[in-house]
Amino acid sequence: MLGKTELDPKSLMYEAYRIDGITPSQCRSIFLDWALCLPVGQNSRDAIQVILDRYGANNPDHPMSVVLRQGLEGSVTPKRRGGWRGRERPQ
Repeated sequence: MLGKTELDPKSLMYEAYRIDGITPSQCRSIFLDWALCLPVGQNSRDAIQVILDRYGANNPDHPMSVVLRQGLEGSVTPKRRGGWRGRERPQ
């Protein structure tokens, strides 16, 4: 059964793929909510790929598949920002 999994405990992705007429904007909002619920320490790129393989394989043109692929392209290791150590300093 597809639905609730460790990487989709609220079944957000499962339900997003079932919504007729869902928009890219709605998919981005759902994606953000889903990403914020990932387990601590979970590699987001790996999680996105698992979800894309699970739900997007049969729905490559679905707006959520597009958002997930964009998430894969944009996944980078975050750089620390803020505080005095995060500021650019002259060499």
